[in-house]
Amino acid sequence: MAYPIDRKLVIAVSSSALFNLSESDKVFREKGAKAYKAHQEDNLDVILEKGTAFPFVRRFLSINEHFKKEQPVEVVLLSRNSAVTGKRVFRSIKHHKLNISRAAFMEGKSPYEYIPAFNASLFLSANEEDVIKAISRGYPAGTVLPSKVVDDSGNEELRIAFDFDGVIADDESESIFQDGELEDFHNHEVKKSDIPHNPGPLADLFQKLSFMQKLEDRAKENDDSYKRIIRTAIVTARNAPAHERVITTLEKWGVSANEVFFLGGMKKERILKVLKPHMFFDDQKSHLESEAGDIPMVHIPFGITNKKI
Repeated sequence: MAYPIDRKLVIAVSSSALFNLSESDKVFREKGAKAYKAHQEDNLDVILEKGTAFPFVRRFLSINEHFKKEQPVEVVLLSRNSAVTGKRVFRSIKHHKLNISRAAFMEGKSPYEYIPAFNASLFLSANEEDVIKAISRGYPAGTVLPSKVVDDSGNEELRIAFDFDGVIADDESESIFQDGELEDFHNHEVKKSDIPHNPGPLADLFQKLSFMQKLEDRAKENDDSYKRIIRTAIVTARNAPAHERVITTLEKWGVSANEVFFLGGMKKERILKVLKPHMFFDDQKSHLESEAGDIPMVHIPFGITNKKI
């Protein structure tokens, strides 16, 4: 029996993150809402190109193909479009064979208030203003930054990478680092090495992904030929001796990551270009850079590092 939506891992996505709407947005900016509506109606059957979040969403939805009885995940569309102009988006969804059926069309308004109504553990949008509003209300959201779209259909593994502080965990420790020296930060973390962090904005997402991986563990036990599809990683600027509190937090929460990298100030891109995640979440924009521009990056505007936003 399929899970009801309040038991599913739900991700909400805007049409601007899922598809490339740059041409449509240009019409809206230069000619206004009426011209935008006419443009969408005139191009109703012109399929939209894949956006930055498309490879992530497609692989995320494929989890249901592996657990057909439970159907444990869902993607919902939260859109600033009207239902009329949203027709083109849904025709593109159908063309790309994405199993997305639930949506909210807000006719120009921000949809962020409906994140909890859909039980979403994440809202992905290219609209930074919507994301900042969501985070300020305590909702899990991230701004999808522009990047090249690489959708390798030959490999169905879903790779998701997270920063730790200000993303999975709260920004308590980052506050210490911002206010003092690196030595103060290390002393603080060593002193609290056996005390887990409070959850950050994407803690629920991370915990539910860990539950999905436990479903995969069970599938592997029942069928040794089962091929795992979810791979998670934590990529943090921390290093020893501040590493131990990260491990304590994961243990106390009863979750884990497949790979954990303690970089001690190294550029995260050095790891990410090997890992090739379909999405990397970080609260600091300075860490969301890649020379090749082909790593999908999401900015989480949370905590002390984003006070000036």
